[in-house]
This record gives sequence, structure tokens and C-alpha cells, in this order.
Amino acid sequence: MRIATWNVNSMLARLPRVLDWLATAKPDVVCLQEIKCSATEFPTAELAGLGYDTAVHAAGRWNGVAVLSKIGLDDVRRGLLDEPGFQAEGAMLPANEPRAIGATCGGVRLWSVYVPNGRELGHLHYQYKLQWLDALRATVDEELAKHNRFAVLGDFNIAPTDEDVWDISAFVNSTHVSEPEREALARLRDSGLADVHPRALKYDVAFTYWDYRQLCFPKNRGMRIDLVYANGAFVAGVKDAYVDREARKGSNPSDHAPVVVDLA
Repeated sequence: MRIATWNVNSMLARLPRVLDWLATAKPDVVCLQEIKCSATEFPTAELAGLGYDTAVHAAGRWNGVAVLSKIGLDDVRRGLLDEPGFQAEGAMLPANEPRAIGATCGGVRLWSVYVPNGRELGHLHYQYKLQWLDALRATVDEELAKHNRFAVLGDFNIAPTDEDVWDISAFVNSTHVSEPEREALARLRDSGLADVHPRALKYDVAFTYWDYRQLCFPKNRGMRIDLVYANGAFVAGVKDAYVDREARKGSNPSDHAPVVVDLA
């Protein structure tokens, strides 16, 4: 079984590239994030032409997650347990902001997650991020007891260690590397999950994200923020894991590359 996670940064803008990659890489299951379209706009027919069933959690031009599967798509669950909302400029946004969707595919329970960015330390969105991560852990705690093979995949917007960014000195007083965020990741791992480290196809560290600006991709100024957190039964079956850096190249790419896991 080949499982992938990919922040596509707009499914409609990236559709030709996504379809080409699916046809070439041939994943059985794909967890997508930041699809940036409504459920009705999602290209279900085009994906069905490649053999994928789809489950989507989306509300329009922001956020949005999905699961694509060739091997079954059962027990779909949209949103987290006691998921928080985000209060912006006095307005409370819906608590079910589309950032998490779970499904069982070929006997493996998978969650596609798009963790809030946090914006900057001390921002309301940063507090929302930490609250959201607490809700994710509560959901994982509930679900782990029900499923043998389990994984949470997606854009966590957190680099687990200093080695997961190109230069930690460039991130002083920044989100994505702060101790509260990393402690939230540690609590998630403590629930019974492990970080499935992908191998790098080039360079020493398997970065998954490179900013569009300042030639960050050619200079490999990246971050490893797209993660696969899995339970022991899942990890025991991992035959290979890698970042498909080639998918970040060329015209009109996402700023993220897919993470691919081959599972026995």
C-alpha cells in the first residue's frame, strides 16, 4: 500500500500537476491539505477517472482537506472532537473550520490534517493553533483504541526539531519552532504515535516545504513540517518513506512536496 500526504495549496490551481503526479506515483491513498475550494468545486470526476474515491471537508477558498483512495473509503469523519473555533476581530468563525478529516482505507485508519499556521507568537491565531492541537490529541486518543493501524498525516505547520529547518537562527521568535508548539507535538507522540521520518532524495534533510520567495527552493532553504505520525502497527509495516522533491519543481508548483510512505 502506498500512502501519501500533500499540501497542494489550491486543488483547482494545481489540478493538472496533481493528476500527473497521481498517474506517475500511483499512490493508493492520498491525504490532501489546503485544497482551497468548496466540496462542490472539488474535482471528483477527474479523480474518479484515475480510480479514486474521494472524501472532502471544505468550505470555500480557505483551508480544506480531503482523502483520496483506491482501496476503500469508510467511516469518514469530518472535524475533531471538541474542535475550537477562531475568534478574529470580534467575529467567531465556525467551530468546524475544515482542517481535519478521517477515513479508513484498506483497513488503515488515516487522518488528513491541516494544523493552523499560528501567524506570530502571541497572536490569537497562535493560541487557536495550540487549542486545535489539543483537540487533535483528544481525537487521536479516542480513535487509537478503535483501530489497529493508524496514522495522522498532513501539514502540521511545526518543525519538530532544529534540524528540521534550514537555519534555526532565521526563526528566532517565530512560530513553527516555538517550544509550546513542539511540546504539543510531543504530547501527540506520547499518545502512542511515532514520527515516520522520510528519506531525502537530495541533500541531507528531507524538507517538505520551501517558501516561494527569495529562491528558497533552489537554495534548499526549507522546513520539514509535513509529517506522518503513526502507531506501532503502522510503523512496523513501513517499507520506505521519502519526500518527492521532484513534485516541487517546474511551473506553478505547490510550495510543499508530497511525503510518500510504502506500507507492507
